[in-house]
Amino acid sequence: MSNEIFQTLKELPKPLCRIQCVSHKHEILICGADDCRSCYSYHILKNEYKFICEYPSNVTLSGHCVVKLSDNNNKDNNQITLLSFGGIGSHTLVMKYVSIWSNISNKSDELNNYNKWVQFTDNHDHPIFIKRNDYGYVGLRAVVGGSNNHLLFITHPSQAISVFDLNTFQLIKYDTLPTTKMIDYHCFVLNSENGQGQEMMKTNQEQNKKIYQMLLFCRTTGLSIEYDENNNIFQFHKLP
Repeated sequence: MSNEIFQTLKELPKPLCRIQCVSHKHEILICGADDCRSCYSYHILKNEYKFICEYPSNVTLSGHCVVKLSDNNNKDNNQITLLSFGGIGSHTLVMKYVSIWSNISNKSDELNNYNKWVQFTDNHDHPIFIKRNDYGYVGLRAVVGGSNNHLLFITHPSQAISVFDLNTFQLIKYDTLPTTKMIDYHCFVLNSENGQGQEMMKTNQEQNKKIYQMLLFCRTTGLSIEYDENNNIFQFHKLP
């Protein structure tokens, strides 16, 4: 192992700009980029890439966002679900992913519904679109949280933040961020010690308060964001 702080890894399969990545065990899943529909898995230990799939041909990628959803009923930790949405055209797609490096990935009969992007639907197979308009979600960022990992927090241009309920498939909150600066292609994360689903939740046992914390950084803007799930309200604090 080199003692260098930074190491040069194997080159990407092709030049990619504004890529969206999600981590999964020893993999980094590269889910498209501006004007590139290809998806790859980079294996951290092997220092190798494998092609997964392409986005549908009718999808234009520019400024989209990809997040990993949490399924509390899924006991198979080898399978994850990805949600891709936003950008120009505001597609809303999901992928059930099983590692392209695993043995099961070679059994085509078992993977008919895996490792490909399909339309996001509700419990009755009706298509669901998470969008404001064709350009309102370009350069958006999102995180998943809430008491059951059922809330999608979306920050996007027009200095806005929205909450989408993944159980009811409804937008349940819209608010304005306290900044005059454009918010796009930014950093937006849970204020978390243990990653997704373990965001710092302030709990008052008597009042059963559920408050989730997030951080946003964009250009000269830094914000700490608190969301009260019980009352469906935000509080914002500017960072120094």
